[in-house]
Amino acid sequence: MTAVSGTLSSRPAAEAYLARVCFKVGPPTLIGAELEWFTRTPSGARPTLDSLAEALGAHTPQSLRRESPALALRSGSVVSVEPGGQIELSSSPATSLASVVEALRDDERSLSRLLDSQGISLAGGGADTQRPPDRLLTLPRYCAMERRFEQYGPYGKLMMCNTAAVQVSVDAGGDDEQIRRRWATVHAVGPALLAAFATTPALHGVPDGRWASQRMRTWFELDRTRTRVPLGVDPVRDYARWVMDVPLLCVRRDGRLTAPPREATFAQWLAGDLDDDMGRRPTTADLDYHLTTVFPLVRASGHLEIRYLDGQPDGMWEVPMYAVDALLSSASVADQALDLAEPTLNRWEDAARDGLADQALRRAAVELLTLAADSSHGEAREALGRAATRCSAAQPPTALGTAATPPRGDARKEFSR
Repeated sequence: MTAVSGTLSSRPAAEAYLARVCFKVGPPTLIGAELEWFTRTPSGARPTLDSLAEALGAHTPQSLRRESPALALRSGSVVSVEPGGQIELSSSPATSLASVVEALRDDERSLSRLLDSQGISLAGGGADTQRPPDRLLTLPRYCAMERRFEQYGPYGKLMMCNTAAVQVSVDAGGDDEQIRRRWATVHAVGPALLAAFATTPALHGVPDGRWASQRMRTWFELDRTRTRVPLGVDPVRDYARWVMDVPLLCVRRDGRLTAPPREATFAQWLAGDLDDDMGRRPTTADLDYHLTTVFPLVRASGHLEIRYLDGQPDGMWEVPMYAVDALLSSASVADQALDLAEPTLNRWEDAARDGLADQALRRAAVELLTLAADSSHGEAREALGRAATRCSAAQPPTALGTAATPPRGDARKEFSR
């Protein structure tokens, strides 16, 4: 690999580059978040991209208007638009979650005022239960994604157009050992937190099947080479190897993004398997882009991006963020969290399908949220305590029978307004 041209000399060189890019070593002091909302007009339809751009003005992402300055909102959040017209706010990283929450609340109010100028409103929750999936963005990336995922049925388009998430990003760690521990912790607590904050028992257009999180179901039905890091991966050693063996989704040809000429992994491109088709070997810029086309439950992007949390009802999106922050707040708390989560390790599909109806997952959710509450203070402590109580009061499996929706009752507010 040469620093001047950005070319990659070999697979070991590419993996060494990935290790540096994916896991930036430093004291874990920063946290950030990304929030998504559905958008609608007074009739309930999706707004046009032009109306979104008119409303957002100087904050319009360049995916809508290339000439836009794409300015951050007042408190630092950057606006982006997802394929189905969902709006996303990406916070600036901060040294405290309280600062992140305050900034996102302020920028959510600013965003609502901007959109209101064009008669567009925001709706919280994790799934669109009323409208068929309709992809508004026609960028090459999303065209390639839709084509790639069509082989798995409707799940790819549903995921892109009809779901929303809460994503939390935390520093990877100060050294290799701390990175391993933090990686292990955010995965270990994942099934219980997924179940605790599952908000999507309904999703318009999804095939029959009773799931607490239809949003996560869409991900589990897709290309697992791209969405599931193999069990037991050591992030410091093995994550890069996994990335290299993920099939290409988009490549740059003749100055534009397009689908790859044929099925191949990044490693195969680097080894020369696409020489006749591409006329060149990949660069670090190609590898940087390839990293954006992998969608694991936790993505290493220099920091750890936690992607397994459903979008939450209005006014509740900060609660899962509080939980993640608290469970990583100290080594001793993380160790306790690992112990509490041990009975539900890797039970991802069970958590998405059964949610709190599963006794072990419900118990782990209550215990982890109680630990998180005990490790917090103020607003976070109160919110996590209420979440633990809610999970504890969920109906036991024997009482579910033919219930129309998974437990949480009125606490589940979906996109149905």
